[in-house]
Amino acid sequence: MARVCQVTGKTPVSGHKVSHSNIKTKRRFLPNLQTKKFYLVEEDKWITLKLSTDAIRTINKNGLYSVVKQLRAKGEKI
Repeated sequence: MARVCQVTGKTPVSGHKVSHSNIKTKRRFLPNLQTKKFYLVEEDKWITLKLSTDAIRTINKNGLYSVVKQLRAKGEKI
């Protein structure tokens, strides 16, 4: 599954496209993913993450190093 946020774990969900005449057809709602490079000062290296915009806000709030530590504790390779 390529469309997965590395921090929040958001994935595509399915739902209905509803026309004006109320006919429902299946569709996918994709998460708003961005590929972003961050400089990790503590390890003196650049890392690239595939993140949702919600996860970018989480990194801005909590700090990059604390988020990376949580990811590594879950077993994610960074």
